[in-house]
Amino acid sequence: MITQKEFQALLDSPEGRRVEFKTASASFHFEELADYCVALANEGGGVLILGVTDKRPRQVVGTRAFEEPGRTEAGLFERLHQRIPIEEYRHDGKRVILVRVPSRLPGTAWQHRGSFLMRAGDALVPMSDDQLRRIHEETGPDFSAEICDGAHLEDLASEAIDILRALWQRKAPDQDIANRPVERLLMDAELLVGGRVTYAALVLLGTREALGRHLAQAELVFEYRPNEVPGPAADRHELRRGFLTVLDQVWQLVNLRNDKQHFQQGLFVWDVPTFNERAVREAVLNAVSHRDYRHGGSVFVRQYPRRIEIVSPGGFPSGITKDNLLWEQNPRNRRIAEVLAKCGLVERAGQGFDLMYQECIRYSKPLPDFSRTSEHSVWVTLHGEIQDPEFLRFLEEVGRERAASFTTEDFLVIDFVHREQPVLEYLAPRVQTLLDQGIIERMGRGRGTRYLLSRRFYRFMGQGGIYTRKRGLDRETNKTLLLRHIEGSAESGAKLDELQQVLPGLSRHQVQTLIRELKRDGRIEKRGATKGARWFLVSVKRN
Repeated sequence: MITQKEFQALLDSPEGRRVEFKTASASFHFEELADYCVALANEGGGVLILGVTDKRPRQVVGTRAFEEPGRTEAGLFERLHQRIPIEEYRHDGKRVILVRVPSRLPGTAWQHRGSFLMRAGDALVPMSDDQLRRIHEETGPDFSAEICDGAHLEDLASEAIDILRALWQRKAPDQDIANRPVERLLMDAELLVGGRVTYAALVLLGTREALGRHLAQAELVFEYRPNEVPGPAADRHELRRGFLTVLDQVWQLVNLRNDKQHFQQGLFVWDVPTFNERAVREAVLNAVSHRDYRHGGSVFVRQYPRRIEIVSPGGFPSGITKDNLLWEQNPRNRRIAEVLAKCGLVERAGQGFDLMYQECIRYSKPLPDFSRTSEHSVWVTLHGEIQDPEFLRFLEEVGRERAASFTTEDFLVIDFVHREQPVLEYLAPRVQTLLDQGIIERMGRGRGTRYLLSRRFYRFMGQGGIYTRKRGLDRETNKTLLLRHIEGSAESGAKLDELQQVLPGLSRHQVQTLIRELKRDGRIEKRGATKGARWFLVSVKRN
C-alpha cells in the first residue's frame, strides 16, 4: 500500500513516461483504462492515477470510478492477459485510484483491440512499424524469421503447403486464401522473404530431405513406454518433416493407447479419456513454437500409461517462468508462432498454457507439471489419472449452467480451493465472482481467510455432514488450540501475544474474538490489565 509520503511524491512529479493523471471524478471508461494500461506498459510501465487533476499545481478531487477494484483487475486480466494491480487510497477523505502497470517484457509489446498503443501528449496513438520492429529486436533476431541459405521453394512439401492453405482459409474465410498462388501465399505468411526460404518455412513445411540437410534438429520423436524400465521404447517414431504434417500424427499415436476411465452417476455410465486431445496438442504446439532451434536436440513426446512427458530444447524464453507463464508472453520463435496463429492452431501467438490448465482442471487431473524444467530444456508432464470423480461430476453439473463463461483463472481458483491450498494473490480478483455465484464459500476474514467448495458441492456428493464439519470444526479447532496452550501455561497464564503465535494465520482481532467467546462460555478468565494481562483456565486457582 502506498504511504502518504509516496503519494505526495507522485503528486509533485511531472506527468511523463511513468505517471499519468486523470481527473475522472465521476467515471472512467473501462476500454480507455485498458488502452492506457497498454500504452504505459509499452513505454516501460508506470502508474495511472484517477481522481487528480493533470494541471499543476495538482488538486485531489476524488473519483467514483471503478468502485470494485477487484472486479476491474479481473476484467483487465481477462482482456489483456496481464496482472495489473489496482489500489484505492484516501487523501483528505477523497478516494483516489492508482493503477500500477508493469513494463512489457523485452522483445514484446502489449496490444488492445488489435492496436499497439503509446502516448503522444494527451492522446493515445498506434506505434509505428519501426517502433515495433525495434522492440522485437531487443532480445536479438528471431531465428525462425532468418533466411536459410541454400534452401529453395522445392524444399517445402506440397502436402504441408496444402494444409497451411486449408487451415488459414478456415480461419480467415473472407481473405480468399484458397486462390492465392503458392509463392504469394508463402510471402503473405512471411515464410518467404524476398523469394528466399526462412527457417520457419522449413520447420513448418519442409520435406524430410530438406530438414536433414539444413535443420536436422527440427524433428519430433514420439516414444511409448509401458513402464519405467529403462531401455528401448516399446514404440518409437522419428518424425522429421514439416510440423504441419506431424501434429495430427502425434495425436493419433497418443490416442492409440488412450484408454477410457469409466464413471457411473446413477444409471448413467460415462467415459473420460486418460489424455485430453486439446491439452496434448497445446503442449506439443508450445514445444515446437518455443524451443531453441540453435540447440541440436529434438522435441520428445514420451507416453506412459498414465502420463505424457513433452521435453523441448532450451529453457523458458527470457522473462518467462513456471510461475508467470499463464499471463506473460514472449515467444522465442515469433514467426512460427504467428503462422500457427494464422492457421487457428493457437489462440494467440505465444500462448496456450492456459488451455492446458483449463482442460486438466475441468477433468479433475493434476495441473501441468514443470518441475523438471531447467535452463537447458522445458519439461512438462501431463498426468492422466482422474483424482476425484465426484469433483469432475460437480464441474459437469455446473458446466451445464455456465461452463462457457468459466475463465482459466476461475478453474484455477476452484482447483486450489478443492485441494485446500491457498489461492494465489494474482487470482484474488476472480474469487469474488465465484463467491457471488455460490461455487465457493469464505471462512474467516483478513489474513486468516480460507475458502471451501459450496454446500451445493457436498450435497451433490451426498456428503452434507462433511460440509458441516469443515464449516464448524475450523472455529472449534482454533478454540481447542488456544485452550491447550493456556492449559500448558499452568499458573503463569498466557499473554495475548503468545496466543497469536498459536494461530499465526489469524489476525489479532480474530484471536481476540475467539478469546471473548471462550470467556463468555466460562472456560477462561483474564487476570491483570493492559499489556500485562494473562489468560487462565477457569479451573486453575491462584496460590
